Amino acid sequence: MTDPAKLFYDYSHTPLTEKMAGPDPLRLFDRWYRQAVRAKVLMPHAMCLATAGKTPHARMVLLKAYGKQGFVFFSNYQSVKGRDLAARPRAALLFYWPQVQRQVRIEGRVKKTPRGESERYFHSRQKEYQIAALASHRQSAVIPDRAWLDKQYRDLEKKYRGREIPHPPSWGGYVVVPDAFEFWQGQPSRLHDRIHYRKSRGRWKRERLTP
Repeated sequence: MTDPAKLFYDYSHTPLTEKMAGPDPLRLFDRWYRQAVRAKVLMPHAMCLATAGKTPHARMVLLKAYGKQGFVFFSNYQSVKGRDLAARPRAALLFYWPQVQRQVRIEGRVKKTPRGESERYFHSRQKEYQIAALASHRQSAVIPDRAWLDKQYRDLEKKYRGREIPHPPSWGGYVVVPDAFEFWQGQPSRLHDRIHYRKSRGRWKRERLTP
């Protein structure tokens, strides 16, 4: 069946109660993330990043760390997302874990990670990934064809064979500092559970939303 209007999936999972959610959204995220890993969700750290420049943009990126400091990912500062965040340093994240019938939305302000942290992470990556970051340093720019990109990679691979690859200044980390979370748990008959947290005067306020 290929007609999306005819596809049907009924959700059936343990309800998300206020008691189960608790007062701290970060603790709830950590619990849900660990359960997604145990459920063998494919790439549970993959998240949709939404930014807004002159027009809205969304793409998948990978979560690299999370905690009280926020949610960390790495990218090219000169990319579309980088230009969007330079103009308007706010973003939305979306995690979708179908095996456990859950999704988490996060909204907040964005700041860059310290340069030293970006350098350490860059050099911890596989050498192939480091070379790829250099080869695509003008991320989102138009290129002639795939052969051009492959040649850039081969030339850099040869140039830095046996040498440390320099950290490009246009590549680094971002931290999304949340001021809102929404936890969605699939339920039968589309009466899904939605628990929303928003920060008010430095404290989290929890609310239940209609499906």
